[in-house]
Amino acid sequence: MQRRILGGTGISVSEYALGAMMLGGWGNTDHDDCVRIVHRALDAGINFVDTADVYAAGESEEIVGKALKGRREDVVLATKAVSSMGPDANHGGSSRRWIVRAVEDSLRRLGTDYIDLYQMHRPDPTTDIDETLSALSDLVRAGKVRAIGSSTFPAEQIVEAQWTAERRGHLRFRTEQPPYSMLARGVENAVLPTAQRYGMGVLTWGPLSAGWLSGRDLSASSRAGLESQKFDLSIPGNARKAEAVHALSEVAEEAGLPLPHLATAFVRSHPAVTSVIIGPRTLDQLDSMLEGSEVTLGADVLDRIDAIVPPGTDLNRADAYYLPPAITDASLRRRR
Repeated sequence: MQRRILGGTGISVSEYALGAMMLGGWGNTDHDDCVRIVHRALDAGINFVDTADVYAAGESEEIVGKALKGRREDVVLATKAVSSMGPDANHGGSSRRWIVRAVEDSLRRLGTDYIDLYQMHRPDPTTDIDETLSALSDLVRAGKVRAIGSSTFPAEQIVEAQWTAERRGHLRFRTEQPPYSMLARGVENAVLPTAQRYGMGVLTWGPLSAGWLSGRDLSASSRAGLESQKFDLSIPGNARKAEAVHALSEVAEEAGLPLPHLATAFVRSHPAVTSVIIGPRTLDQLDSMLEGSEVTLGADVLDRIDAIVPPGTDLNRADAYYLPPAITDASLRRRR
């Protein structure tokens, strides 16, 4: 497993990161099996583990904590906050009040006294970024967090956070974690170039595009347990994705690769990307992904992918996974 430096932090991380979203109630409910998945990943050379407080309401963090007992010092551990963790409006977001509590809760669940990378899971339009960076900087100075980052932030908010940190004397976001796949390339327009401009590490998620690029049968019968809107072919964006998957499958076959290996190698090939988060639910899925960890794609294959899904294109706008309130809240577009 090759390694790269995470932004300007000096921290060495594997090109694959183990995403823990599927460990626990959102995926694999067998804790012992989940621990085996983590151990298998570490034994294969992955030293970067990413989770979040919201994954199965903290259960994922607890499983990761169990798995890292005795191996914590060899692992770069990342987690996230912002998503709601309870019915009270103050049990979420990026206010100082919540971040301080959320870090303590994550430390307890993870069974550690420090977090290597603490990320804001989504932008919080209700909180001034100055407030957020101030609280995060204090947590770094207290030794509870080593570095801070953002996740699924639009380019303009990445820039705002960088400028605020400089002007207010705060520590700055060192990483960004965007969704990125052959079917969701919107981050190539501004997010990835912006991260490069500010020397940020980039750990991408969703290389298999929620299963579209898994190589599995995505017929209606196989989608029974999944969010239907993500696979409903009556939605134009999904119909475009289905056409692209068929064409990309042919590219993979001609290159002698399983489709998932083509997908992860594509993401890893972008010069802005530091580490690709893979999120297996089973040991078999992990082993299959690990088999593709050394695959590299030539310019001819990358050009064929570009011809199927043009650079900077999200075939389904929903795959950006974040829309600002100005888009989602009609009241903000109408003068009262």
